Amino acid sequence: MEPPKGVLASLWHFICFLPYFLGLLLLGIIKGIIFCPLVCLIVTVGNSALILGLLPVHGFCTYYSVVRAKQLGPLLKLLVCICIPVLLILWTVFSIVGSIIGGTLYGFLSPIFATFDAVGEGKTDVFFHCFCDGTWSTIKRSFTVVRDFKDICYHSYLSVLEELQERELPNGKRYEIRLLLLPGTIIAAVLGFIIDFPVISLVALCKSPYMLFKGWHRLFHDLIGREGPFLETICVPLAGLAILVWPLAVVGAVLGSMVASIFLGAFAGVIYYQESSFWFGLCYIIASLAIYDEYSNDILDMQEGSCFPRPQYRSSQLPTSQTNFSRPSSLKNPPTRTTSFSNPMVDLKPLELLHRLFKECQRLGETMVSEGLITPKDIEDAKSREGTKVVSIGLPAYCLLQRLLHSAQANSAGILLGDSTEITLTNRPKDTIFDWFLNPFLIMKDQIKAENLSEAEEEYLGKLVLLCGDPARLKNPNIVAPPESERKRAELDALARRLQGLTKSISRYPTFQRHFEDLVRTLSDNLAKKNDENRSSNGTQTMQRSKSAFVRMFSQRSFKGKTNNNNGSDQESQSVRARDVEIV
Repeated sequence: MEPPKGVLASLWHFICFLPYFLGLLLLGIIKGIIFCPLVCLIVTVGNSALILGLLPVHGFCTYYSVVRAKQLGPLLKLLVCICIPVLLILWTVFSIVGSIIGGTLYGFLSPIFATFDAVGEGKTDVFFHCFCDGTWSTIKRSFTVVRDFKDICYHSYLSVLEELQERELPNGKRYEIRLLLLPGTIIAAVLGFIIDFPVISLVALCKSPYMLFKGWHRLFHDLIGREGPFLETICVPLAGLAILVWPLAVVGAVLGSMVASIFLGAFAGVIYYQESSFWFGLCYIIASLAIYDEYSNDILDMQEGSCFPRPQYRSSQLPTSQTNFSRPSSLKNPPTRTTSFSNPMVDLKPLELLHRLFKECQRLGETMVSEGLITPKDIEDAKSREGTKVVSIGLPAYCLLQRLLHSAQANSAGILLGDSTEITLTNRPKDTIFDWFLNPFLIMKDQIKAENLSEAEEEYLGKLVLLCGDPARLKNPNIVAPPESERKRAELDALARRLQGLTKSISRYPTFQRHFEDLVRTLSDNLAKKNDENRSSNGTQTMQRSKSAFVRMFSQRSFKGKTNNNNGSDQESQSVRARDVEIV
């Protein structure tokens, strides 16, 4: 649908849109009020039970991993062990409070958004979906939230602790703490908190009205002119809802600034410890105010600079002109509609990316099970989470390697997905997961491209990634031989280890374990089905061969017994029995 042209047409469109929007909003609020208590109860009780139930496990495993860590020196281990009870208490309190707040917001807002989404383009039976969407689906997703939270608290956290134990010493030196600097570090951190928290909170409160009215001005302008989020008809109800919830976004920004000021001010202790100078710690406290002021001005498109001074707080610090947070002149002007659509952003969510990854894992995993590369023992190890990591780490890493090889061969500037969608630094979605993992994968793709691998080397690298470097299985005659050059073997080993490390980091992402268990279940079912088919086919073939042999034996004895002697009959029966044994 084309947006209306002219002032009167835009005004009439707004008047017609208003009752339609208010009716959907009222219906969504009613559903939110009904389902909010139940969803909040599910999330709060489920998460609280996990937090309290796993608290002894977290405490024991944390102490054990810190004591076993090779990177930490004895004094640092002692200090961390003293701080662990405090951290566990803070974790328990903030997690339970966060579960209550998150469950309440999710239970109230999810039915509202589902109500607006039910009237989108392409939807059938809109009246039914307006009432039903966001009811039972919200309850089911609340259980999924608890399930994913369990995976984070158990699998992801224990995986981090396991990596802490296995990590080798950097340059052969342990991390140690200097006890003489510890009192000054604490004093600098406390001073940073005392000064930065009230000042940054005051600055955030003073700028919040500007953020509120500027956001409303932009949203109302886009609503009347059908620009920005209101350009597509399907986005009009949701974007209209953004006008109402914008004050909540402003309140969240202020609260986020207040929470961030705690860590921003306490970082003065780190500056003092690193620079061994209390003066640099004090300079950082003042400079952090200017850093926040400049950053907030940049976000709100206010005048560049800050009213706070920004002294140098490191002995080897770049000049202030090279380290400000202001955007370059090319970004000062707001982007036009033409430039925004010339390089459209990929509409891809992290959960959708994980779903695509595991669909590829399922497809390749079934092939590898049929070829014998993935054995029943590998699947059993994946179920018990012990032994080999062929299914848990090797198979996802192998799928990612195939995407990197395909992107390198196509000379892509980014990474090509299975449907030829290209993700680059310019069109990537603005999700944190892409910030964490896209750059390392792009670097690895460039490294693979620079290696100029042959087909045999690509196949060897793939098997090296899949089998996690198991030397016994790599000697299988079905596996391609390694390169003759020791340097090339070392480079491929390094690429395989790096890719497996990135895959292990991705495995800690929420919902990964849920998708992984579905993958293991699918591979196990396919393996059992394949074994049943092989048994049934072998059994049928054996019975048919035995039956035919028995018929021949019976016919020979019946019709030839009269002319042949007993010795001939015995030889015939012995040959038939030997043939039966051979078939079995």
